[in-house]
Amino acid sequence: MIAASADSELDTGPRALELERMCVATRTVKPVADMIRFVIGPDGEAVPDLKRKLPGRGVWVTATQEVLADAIKRKALARGFKRDVRLPADLVGRTGQLLERAVLEALAMAGKAGLAVTGFTRVEAALAGEELIALLHAAEASADGVRKLEAARRRHQDRPIVTIGILTSAQLDLALGRPNVVHAALLAGPPSDTFLARLRRLERFRTGEAATAADAPRVNLSRPGKSTRLEMDTND
Repeated sequence: MIAASADSELDTGPRALELERMCVATRTVKPVADMIRFVIGPDGEAVPDLKRKLPGRGVWVTATQEVLADAIKRKALARGFKRDVRLPADLVGRTGQLLERAVLEALAMAGKAGLAVTGFTRVEAALAGEELIALLHAAEASADGVRKLEAARRRHQDRPIVTIGILTSAQLDLALGRPNVVHAALLAGPPSDTFLARLRRLERFRTGEAATAADAPRVNLSRPGKSTRLEMDTND
């Protein structure tokens, strides 16, 4: 059901309960889960509000870098805010970095909840005895190690498992609070679900392709370009 205010480009604030909003770039109404909210910061600059909690009225953009770049090019954000707004030159890149950081924060929460298994031997054992939902390989993991664990996954797991190769070993170390993490696995649980949801949101932002519930288990994210560096916000 479309909320009554969904035809307006400017929302009424972070506590609005709309389930759908209009994209200021495409002029189409979409679920808020498929969009990114932007607000104007104290310095007059547009700020991505990924958690939809920042104060002030906001506008919404379809959550892909292509649509966001188009919104910037056509000055759709200023039109949506109905006022002049400063757009940082790296707004697309900055938004992607925030999405990446959210991925690491969610992985850290999964680790703190005891849902992460790390180390080749432990992951291999978990594949034989646990119902896992995700298998993570560091971007620099050896092809031989990846191949062996993927073979173990095929032998022991009769349910689809997401395979992820987007994170470096250093990033896995940071998120999971352990040194030299090259291989890891995630058990089922709400924090793991949050991690996968944020990972798919990042994939959609980069590729423009939305992962549905049916195709989600087949997601296989590979290492992004050298400019990508995931960092955690320890204040969140």
